[in-house]
Amino acid sequence: MARASLHTALGWVLLFPLLSGCASVIPEAASRPATSRPAPTPPPGAPPSYTPRPSETGGVAAKPIPATPNPPLPAPAPPATATTAVDAGVIAGPEFNELGVSAERATAALKAFRLSCPSLLRRADTSGLTQNGEWDESCAAAKGWADRDATNFFSRYFGTVQVGAGTAFVTGYYEPEIAASRDKRPGYDVPIYRRPADLVDVDLGLFSKDLQGKKIRGRVDGSQFLPYYDRATIERGALAGRGLEIAWAADAAEFFFLQVQGSGRLRLPDGGIMRIGYDSQNGRDYVGIGKLLLDRGALQPGQASMQGILDYLRADPVRGAAVMNENPSWVFFRELTGPGPLGALGVPVTGRASVAVDPKYVPLGAPVFLSLDRAEPNGLWIAQDTGGAIKGANRFDSFWGAGEAARAIAGGMAARGSALLLLPRASVARLTVR
Repeated sequence: MARASLHTALGWVLLFPLLSGCASVIPEAASRPATSRPAPTPPPGAPPSYTPRPSETGGVAAKPIPATPNPPLPAPAPPATATTAVDAGVIAGPEFNELGVSAERATAALKAFRLSCPSLLRRADTSGLTQNGEWDESCAAAKGWADRDATNFFSRYFGTVQVGAGTAFVTGYYEPEIAASRDKRPGYDVPIYRRPADLVDVDLGLFSKDLQGKKIRGRVDGSQFLPYYDRATIERGALAGRGLEIAWAADAAEFFFLQVQGSGRLRLPDGGIMRIGYDSQNGRDYVGIGKLLLDRGALQPGQASMQGILDYLRADPVRGAAVMNENPSWVFFRELTGPGPLGALGVPVTGRASVAVDPKYVPLGAPVFLSLDRAEPNGLWIAQDTGGAIKGANRFDSFWGAGEAARAIAGGMAARGSALLLLPRASVARLTVR
C-alpha cells in the first residue's frame, strides 16, 4: 500500500545535467513540504477543476487509551550521516519472554510472519541487519508451528535489538471504503486513474555510481524529460479523455484520503465492492496538508486527525479543493481481484498485525515490538509494508484493517515510545555484544 517521498532531484542537477529538468525522486516518504516547481501546462481545452461534493461525514477519531511505554535502552547517539539501521547503531535488547507479549498478539504475528516468509527469503535486506540464510530456520519452523504456541516460537528463534536511539513514533492507516461507480454518472464524477503509459521510471544508478539506489519518475516531451503532471494539473484535465479511468468516486475529499492510504474498497451503487490497490505515483513530493493547516492556524492541535481535516475540507468545498491541490502527489490504482490489500512484500496485510516501516532500518518481514504511550498499538507486529511518511529508524505506521472501528483508530493514531526489532538469533549474535 505504498505511499510517497520527499526527496527531490534538485541536488543531483550538477551531477546529472541530462536530468536538470527532472521530476522528484520516486516517493518513499511524505511528511514535509516539497520544493515547489512550475507545473506542466494542461492540454488546451482542459475542463475546469471540479468542486468536491461532500457526501459523508468525517466521523470521530477514537479516544486514545493511555499507557506507560518502556523507555528506550541507553545507546550512543546515532551519527547524523546514518542512512541504514547498521549505520544508526544496534544494541542487544531483552529476551522475548521479558516483553510481556499477549498470546493473542503473538498468534496474530505468527500468522502474518508465516505469510511473509516466501517473500522474506527472496528479498535482499537493505537495512544491513540480516544476511542470506539467517531467516531460513525460523521460516522453516513457522510452516508447521502451532498458532496456539506462538509465544514459544518467537522466544525460541528470535532475539531483540534496538536500532539507534530506539525512540519510536507510530501513526495508523486502514483500508478505506468510499462510494464510487465503475462508470461516470450523476453524483460520481471524481476520476480514479490507472497508471498512464507515459509515466516513466528512471533508475539513476544506470548513469552514475554516485546515484545508485536513486530513482525518479517523469514524462518525455520531445527531447526533454519533465516532471509528471501534478495534482492540480491532473484535476484540470491533463489525463482526461485517455481512457485511464477505472472508476469514478462520489467525494473528492474521501478519494484524497484513499490516495494517502494507498488502497481501498469502492462501494458501488448496486451494493457490490470493488477493491483497488496502488499501481504507481506521479513522482511528485507528498505534502501533508494537516501540517500545513496546523502551521497556518486553520486547525488547532488535536484537530489534525483525518476526521478533523475532512471536516475542514467539507466546510468550504472550494477552499478544500485548493488545499488538496497543495499536495502535488497523485496515486494511480489498479483493480485487485485476489486477497488484499497487498503490502510492499506482495502479500495481504493483516489488521492489527501488519506495520509499515522504512526498509533501510527494518527488514521487511521482521517482527517488531512496540511499547507506546497509547495502548492500542502496543505489542507485536510484522513489518509487511512501506509508507510515504515512514522514513528513518523507529518510525512505524500500524495497519488496522477495514471498517468504522479501523477508521476511527487509524485516523487519529499518533503514539510515542520505544521499539525493538526481533531478528534471527544468528543475526543478533553477529551484530551485538552484550
